[in-house]
Formats: sequence, C-alpha cells, structure tokens
Amino acid sequence: MLYVVAWPVLGEADDTALRRLRAQYHPGEAALIGPHFTLVFGAAAEREEGLRTTLQGVTQRPFWFLIERIVRSDLYLYAEPSDGAAELAALHEALNPVPGREPFEPHVTLGRFRSPAEAEQVARIVGRQNLPMTGRIEELALLRRSGDTLETLASVRLGA
Repeated sequence: MLYVVAWPVLGEADDTALRRLRAQYHPGEAALIGPHFTLVFGAAAEREEGLRTTLQGVTQRPFWFLIERIVRSDLYLYAEPSDGAAELAALHEALNPVPGREPFEPHVTLGRFRSPAEAEQVARIVGRQNLPMTGRIEELALLRRSGDTLETLASVRLGA
C-alpha cells in the first residue's frame, strides 16, 4: 500500500509531546512512523508513478499550521489544525483526483482507545496540557508499507 504524508516541523516540546502521546496510545503505528498528516491513504501500488509525477509538480510553498483542538472520532483521537488546514486539503485534492468515501479532515492521529469515553477523557487532558501547537509543513513523502515495514520512495521539499 502507498501513502503520501506531510511531515510537520515542530518545536522540541511539541514534537516530544506528540511522539509520547502516539507511543502511549497508538504504539504499533508510533513505532513505525512519527507524527504526520496523511494526504494519501492506502493507495494501490499501480498509483506509484502517478503519485510520483504529482508530487514532482507540487507548487505549494512551505506553510505554517496551528493545532488548537483535539477531536475524538469513535475510538480515535486526532489533533486537527485550524490554520494550515486549507493548504493540507488542497494538497490532498491534488494527490487524490477521485474523492474518497469520507470527507478529508487533516489530522495527526494520536491514539486508538478501548472506548469512546476513554478517548474523550484523554482528549480533555491533552487539550489542557499540550495546546496550542504550531509548526510548519516543508516536506512531503511517498511511502510504501509492507507489513511492519515502511519505505520512503520519494521525498519533495515544498517550494523547491
């Protein structure tokens, strides 16, 4: 499966907080990949060449984002940006010419929980202790996942 992610550049304290949250509440994924915004999720291998071409043609300049809220969706907990969300959505649209089944909501996945109540409780604590967070998106990467292995196939610096 193929993925395209936007790597957030964060201050040390914010980066550490996101990594700790993911390690605690989403350990399997946290061991595989650090905090990121997913722009293409689980694409077929046949899309690799098209994704490479689209990535090379990205004209978006680096941009700032601001995370001011933690959102719970069923058993998952997400950090959603306010500022920067439009730029992430535009990148998602450029990389996904056919709309998906669900609307795109830019986010960093923080965890998966046993119950919605547990996720909601953690959301409140995280929001009070860790927000707001500010960062920049400067780089996108095309990744291939095979089981528990993640390989970077291409990387593009924005504005290059």
